[in-house]
Amino acid sequence: MAKAKFIVFFSTKGGVGKTLLSVNLAVSLRKESSKKVCLVDFDLQASMDMSRMIDLHCAKSLADISAEKELNQDNIHSIITTHSSGIEFLQAALRPNQSPHIDKKIISLALSSLEVKYDYVIIDAGRAFSDNLISILDFANLILMVVTPDILSIYQTKWSLDVLQSLHFPLKMMKFVLNRSDSLGGFAWQEVKANLPVEILAHIPSDGRTVGLAVNRRQAAVLDSPKSRFSQSILKLSQDIINKGSELFLDHIDQLEKLELNKDIPIQHKEFWRIYGLMDAQAFEAEAKVDELVELKRRVHKRLIEELNLKSLDLSLSNQKKIREIREKTEKAIANALTEESGVLLSSFEVRKRLIKEIADEALELGPLEDLIDDPEITDIMVNGKDQIYVERKGKIELTSKRFLSNEQVRQIIERIIAPLGRRIDESSPMVDARLADGSRVNAIISPLSLVGPMLTIRKFSREVYTTDSLRKFGSLNAEMAEFIRACVISRKNIIVSGGTGSGKTTVLNILSAFIPDNERIITIEDAAELKLSQEHWGRLESRPHNIEGRGAITIRDLFRNTLRMRPDRIIIGECRGAETMDMLQAMNTGHDGSMTTVHANSTQDVLSRLDSMILMSGVELPIRAIREMIASAVDVIVHTARLFDGSRKVTQITEITGMKDEMHIGLQDIFSFRQTGIDSQGKVLGNFEPSGFIPTFIEEVRLRGIKLSDDVFKK
Repeated sequence: MAKAKFIVFFSTKGGVGKTLLSVNLAVSLRKESSKKVCLVDFDLQASMDMSRMIDLHCAKSLADISAEKELNQDNIHSIITTHSSGIEFLQAALRPNQSPHIDKKIISLALSSLEVKYDYVIIDAGRAFSDNLISILDFANLILMVVTPDILSIYQTKWSLDVLQSLHFPLKMMKFVLNRSDSLGGFAWQEVKANLPVEILAHIPSDGRTVGLAVNRRQAAVLDSPKSRFSQSILKLSQDIINKGSELFLDHIDQLEKLELNKDIPIQHKEFWRIYGLMDAQAFEAEAKVDELVELKRRVHKRLIEELNLKSLDLSLSNQKKIREIREKTEKAIANALTEESGVLLSSFEVRKRLIKEIADEALELGPLEDLIDDPEITDIMVNGKDQIYVERKGKIELTSKRFLSNEQVRQIIERIIAPLGRRIDESSPMVDARLADGSRVNAIISPLSLVGPMLTIRKFSREVYTTDSLRKFGSLNAEMAEFIRACVISRKNIIVSGGTGSGKTTVLNILSAFIPDNERIITIEDAAELKLSQEHWGRLESRPHNIEGRGAITIRDLFRNTLRMRPDRIIIGECRGAETMDMLQAMNTGHDGSMTTVHANSTQDVLSRLDSMILMSGVELPIRAIREMIASAVDVIVHTARLFDGSRKVTQITEITGMKDEMHIGLQDIFSFRQTGIDSQGKVLGNFEPSGFIPTFIEEVRLRGIKLSDDVFKK
């Protein structure tokens, strides 16, 4: 069964005649087409005007039955009144104070029930922008905006158009009805048309006598004076609607949130499942719809490039007002282009808003990554070409249903990230490290090194400021461990935080740095700035890659050497992974106590091997024994982190370097460690944080600094 066509009359200015036009159009459509027509009064600020105009007496309204009992299709149809002309009438409220009883849910249920019963539904939507209006317009196939030829009406109509565009309603579904078009004191219709960017569908002449007599007789003018100029213009409008329906009405399509990829089947294997008939028809249909949606996005994006000249826009502007203006202009253009390219209107405001946001994100921001970056549960985003976007959520990696339009778009997103930082990526320099404005760390690699298309990895910067209390709540350490590492930082012990990729090293380093007293000068050195310190006396340095000519690179080691001339109390290196390790150890040995860094390693024992290797990589010709003596005298404590198989992150070891055990071996002594005891029914790791019973050799030094640390902390 065909669905009803919804025609909505709207104007923010009172007195322009939208109620009069709604009534007369409904009656004329019924008379000319013999179709089933329902007239609905949703003007809650002037309730009962419409029913009085055509002498209808409604015992109950939508507001009455929604207050009395649960609304359903049966009791909605029970309050519909039939007029002598054959139209049927539904009243939203009988009194203005009933308007709070009308909400989006009631409107949606009421209009859904009318949709299957009538051919035309004519709605007077009132004159207030609200959630109720959006719910009504979501059903609209045609919005008729009533305007009169005066300056106030024209200005308010232009403002209304702008708001409707901001709400993602395309211009294509809006038409003007120019009422009192030949008013002696008004603008000529040509001037009205020149000021408004939408077609004038009907010119309704001034005919005060005809309209006044009809209203006073409580009769529709098209019945009371069918030969009048007013009635003839309404007749022409109704005939245009009947005859040009397919041109005028914008049809709706089903909501797009149902179009999800089958998450259980990796995209790269879908052709295999298709060949062997192992993938169900519903999944195929969903995939086909997603492909169709991607193609629609491509067409809209192409139009944006042509209409807005997107490629020439400076999308890295720091002027937030200018950015907002570009975004608003783009979203309006998308709403119009989306309807032009698809020929339909999305059935839900929320879905329309979501799709327009996605396309605007792809044109101006980070495309399908925007929602993932905003999701607080996601810690890592991994892009493998245009079709695969993985995330890490709560420690587990999962494939998302999101896609890029093309590999070229992935390249554009990468360049959008790195351009403001003065970095580049191309075939001569196909790898780059960078960061987002919020501090998230970014790595990108492209062809010819990547064979699957551009690859992008984002380690999100946590917006939440974590503390040792946070780690305790997460089960990452216990109170005794937190108390001990705090004492180590305050007493200026040199600390290395070690662990594998994604184990939480930087988070722990951030937490340790929070214990540094405010009266100390801190200098941090990083490849891509991630650390977020709370102290005011904090100097932040970041390395720089070489330029297009292969020159101008400033390394961590260069920055470190300069830092020694900056009178630091503490030096924190985001990560030691090369020649700078030698400089760091020398600084720790020559008066810069309390310095900290991170190292990639699988255990505390492995940290020593890594330090050996990195020092030898620096080109220093020292015997192994001398290197290890340097490490033993420089580093006091290693805090080792790990990501367990259930996705949880824990501090699994806190170890003291006790000096040289013999001529070639460094002494290590665990102070705390995590011992796994099993897994629970949900697959979560069970275990305990346990002290080894060893009391650190520097405990008296800690106490001499006035830090209270009981021996009980270290007892088994």
